[in-house]
Amino acid sequence: MEQYAIRGGNPLVGDVEIAGSKNAVLPILAACAMTDETVYIDNVPDVWDVKTMLDAMQGIGVTVSRANRHKAMLNAQDINNLIVENEAIKKIRASYYLLGALLGRYKMAQVVLPGGCDIGSRAIDQHLKGFRALGAEVVIEHGLIKAKARRLVGSHIYMDGVSVGATINIMMAAALAEGRTIIENAAKEPHVVDVANFLSSMGANIKGAGTDVVRIKGVSRLHGTEYTIIPDQIEAGTFMFAAAITKGDVTVKNVIPKHLESITAKLLEIGCEVKEKDDCIRVVSSKPLMHTQVKTLPYPGFPTDMQPQITAALALAEGTSIVTESIFENRFKYVDELTRMGAGIKVEGNTAIINGVEKYTGASITVPDLRAGAALVIAALAAEGCTMVDDIKYIERGYEDFHIKLRNLGAQIELVETEKDYQKFKLKTG
Repeated sequence: MEQYAIRGGNPLVGDVEIAGSKNAVLPILAACAMTDETVYIDNVPDVWDVKTMLDAMQGIGVTVSRANRHKAMLNAQDINNLIVENEAIKKIRASYYLLGALLGRYKMAQVVLPGGCDIGSRAIDQHLKGFRALGAEVVIEHGLIKAKARRLVGSHIYMDGVSVGATINIMMAAALAEGRTIIENAAKEPHVVDVANFLSSMGANIKGAGTDVVRIKGVSRLHGTEYTIIPDQIEAGTFMFAAAITKGDVTVKNVIPKHLESITAKLLEIGCEVKEKDDCIRVVSSKPLMHTQVKTLPYPGFPTDMQPQITAALALAEGTSIVTESIFENRFKYVDELTRMGAGIKVEGNTAIINGVEKYTGASITVPDLRAGAALVIAALAAEGCTMVDDIKYIERGYEDFHIKLRNLGAQIELVETEKDYQKFKLKTG
């Protein structure tokens, strides 16, 4: 099993190209099933979750081909199965997007209950509420979410809580429903807007994406399109905090600075320099990091997917910081691993109280989930000595060439498979 071997202590310096957004591409790929014409998608990140989604779509009859690593062509005219239940798709949260896409086009779908990282309860009740409001019968049986309708009819839907997944899923189904649908208290995340823009490029009539009220006028069919995925806000933020924690100077390229405003604000608060241009952001960390307070919130607030990364940085900041997690209740599982490296963090409920320490020291650590994995890696880059990072499969779910990009910035990081490989790495880098 592959692991990361890391020797910390090198400032990260240079430029890094950010891949397409994982959180945008997965629902967009699912939405390709809503037309029988060919769809061309560019800036597709080459990550495990994308491969899993494409495999699942091929399993129901979608033709998938790759012009290159980051360009995909999908044609769904020969879909022959509306039951999505292959073993791999159970492991990603985004499997449920196939429900909205297939229900919209075929008025029937069965999709295995979703998995993903164990970071807390992510109920699907808002998805089901939305489908039912559009006229579908929805039940959960034998591990499958089963939805069917004679016809889908537009409705006024108020979301009980802000849900990115439910907003996107309802938007997809409503795009091919009869009449008008209004989604109130909708999620405003950049990837919600990207999915709306993609559907619009296929002929959907969607207004208000990016605000808390989305209005959809159903159309009878969608057509093929060519579309480019937005840059990954969370990958960009991860490299920005990697610069902060290693006392580096990193320019993240191919980004939309507007999407990163909450991250940029916190980097400025803790003492980094941040310089923005049209499609890149440079982060320089030359002073001691300062403490701050953070609370995760739906967009445009500070993203829950960046909470582990800022916590890893604040554990090396002067003074006491407080991080409050308001989205997922199990998102602090990585704290035990940071503690192995010398962090002074106490978790009370949904709050982490962080007393900054002077340094991390290398240790053997285990990744509990995707974003925590990235945070542990950037902590290891700042640590004294060597760190072995286990269960990196979680990181590969959402970061393309993570270790290669870090190495290109000057990190000492390698993929290793055995203890012998690890010892060789320590000798080589010592």
